[in-house]
Amino acid sequence: MRWPRMSEPDEFEQIARLYRPLTKGAAEAFDLLDDAAAIPSRPGFDLVITKDAMVEGVHFLPGEAPDLIARKLLRVNLSDLAAKGAEPYGYFLAVAWPPGFGWPQRQAFAAGLAADGEGLVLLGGDTVSTPGPMTASLTMLGWVPAGGMIRRGGAKVGDFVLVSGTIGDGWLGLAAARGELPDPDGYLAGRYRLPTPRLDLRESLRAHANAAADVSDGLIADAGHIAKASGAGLRLHLDRLPLSPAATRWLADQSDRGAALRTLASGGDDYEVVCAVAFDAASIVGMTAIGEITEYAAIQVLVDGTPIDPGPGGWRHG
Repeated sequence: MRWPRMSEPDEFEQIARLYRPLTKGAAEAFDLLDDAAAIPSRPGFDLVITKDAMVEGVHFLPGEAPDLIARKLLRVNLSDLAAKGAEPYGYFLAVAWPPGFGWPQRQAFAAGLAADGEGLVLLGGDTVSTPGPMTASLTMLGWVPAGGMIRRGGAKVGDFVLVSGTIGDGWLGLAAARGELPDPDGYLAGRYRLPTPRLDLRESLRAHANAAADVSDGLIADAGHIAKASGAGLRLHLDRLPLSPAATRWLADQSDRGAALRTLASGGDDYEVVCAVAFDAASIVGMTAIGEITEYAAIQVLVDGTPIDPGPGGWRHG
């Protein structure tokens, strides 16, 4: 056990002051005075559970502001729920604090959770000390109508592959946040630091999507996960990628357009939604058709009609 500095609240006082307010009085959280929560059933709904963790130096830059770390942690988990067509409900939190994350930094972290946690309740968790790096893990819960969770494995041969928003900003944003890429208005770094979970698409996805995933590892990889889980193949047209003005400017400066498009489609951290829909649903507002689900179990990537090597397709987890 690490004894707290005399100027710092102890573990239980920190829980009371920082995290109990985030329960918003939810009876199932027991004011965080217990070692567990009791989740009531919701007739006619299934409980969807997802989990993502973030590690300093891997998922966010060393020295990042604690409130931004907390906000991104919430958002990447909400992105998973968005792709499932789920309504967010609450979460469990675990944080490993390294040296240097004292009371002011922990207050800022909790403030970040409060800022982006509207409509959510904290149900429990744990905090521990570590020699580093800072690590935070969140388990997110949400509700979907019974039997209605959108899985990766429901795509059908002939389905269109659609993606929301713009692709490549997350990868470019990491480079911008590192100072490796001009970003005069801070747009790209903002897309990396604070992605927007596409909860606005929940009803459209429930109505039309046969399969869906969030774009965290890279568009090629995550669309490929859908195809593999569905026992099918995938054809992607990278020249149809929806790009932001910033990504379009970057692309114009690259000598190898095909390789650059593949990089944007493999970089990850976009937290958009890729989905498979039937022909009559290919015009979902806010989404762009970029490919098709095919019969043969292979990933084919094209630029202007010419096949290119898809490469690894995205981030490979250890």
